[in-house]
Amino acid sequence: MSMRKIALAAAALMFAAAAYSQQITRIAVVDLSKVITAYHSESKAVRDFEAKKDRVQSDIDRMSAEISRLLSLKAESDKADDKARSATLKSEIDEQTRKLSDYASIKQAELDQEAERLASSDLFTQELYRKIQSVAEFKGFSLVLNLKSRDGIMSSVLWYSPMIDITTDVIQALGASG
Repeated sequence: MSMRKIALAAAALMFAAAAYSQQITRIAVVDLSKVITAYHSESKAVRDFEAKKDRVQSDIDRMSAEISRLLSLKAESDKADDKARSATLKSEIDEQTRKLSDYASIKQAELDQEAERLASSDLFTQELYRKIQSVAEFKGFSLVLNLKSRDGIMSSVLWYSPMIDITTDVIQALGASG
C-alpha cells in the first residue's frame, strides 16, 4: 500500500471518528397536561397554576375580541365617512389596546414569578422535573419540549414524531417512585 493511500485512509478514519464522536441533539416531547392529569392528587399546585394561566388567557381573548369588534365598527364608520364616530372609536381602540398590553405584561410577570416559585417549592413539580430529566437522559435525549401549550392558540410543538414522546415513561417513572 502506498504512503498516499495510507495517509488518505488515516485521514478518512480520523474524519469518521470525529464525526461519530460529535453528539447529535435528540429532542423529546412530553404532554405535561397528561402527566398532571395522571397524578391529579399530587399536582394540585400545578393544576391551580394552569387554571390561572387559562383565566388570564380567557381575559386576553375577551379583551382582544372587544378590540376586534371596535375595529370593525371603526371600519364601518370610515366607510360611511362618519369622521366624528371614527375618531371616537379610534380613541377607544387605542385605550383598549393599551389596557390589553398593560394587562398582558402584568399578568405575564405574575405568572413567571409564580412559575418560578412553583418550580422551586412544590414537591410534585420538583419530582416531575427530576423524572423528566432522568427519563430523557436514560433515553439519550438532549432536549424535552412540552407537547401541548395551554394558551389555546398554538401548540408549542408544530410537528413531532410519536417515537420521541416520553409522556408514558415519565408517568411510569413517577409511579415507580410513589
